[in-house]
Amino acid sequence: MDVLMDNLPLFIPLIIAEVLLAVTALIHVLRHPHYRFGNKIMWALIVLFIQVIGPIAYFVLGRGEEK
Repeated sequence: MDVLMDNLPLFIPLIIAEVLLAVTALIHVLRHPHYRFGNKIMWALIVLFIQVIGPIAYFVLGRGEEK
C-alpha cells in the first residue's frame, strides 16, 4: 500500500488522461454516424471496456470520414 501512496502523484494524471480520452471517444462514437469498421454498439463497448487501447483504437481505426 505504501508503494501506491508513494506513486499516487504519478498515477493521478494518467488516470485523468485515460478518463478524458474514454469520455471523448464515447461522445464521438455516440454522435458520429459513420464508422470504417463495425457499428456504434461495438465501438462503444470497445471504448468502455478496453481501457487505454480502446479509445485509441477507435480514433485510429474506427472513426469514419466526417460529412
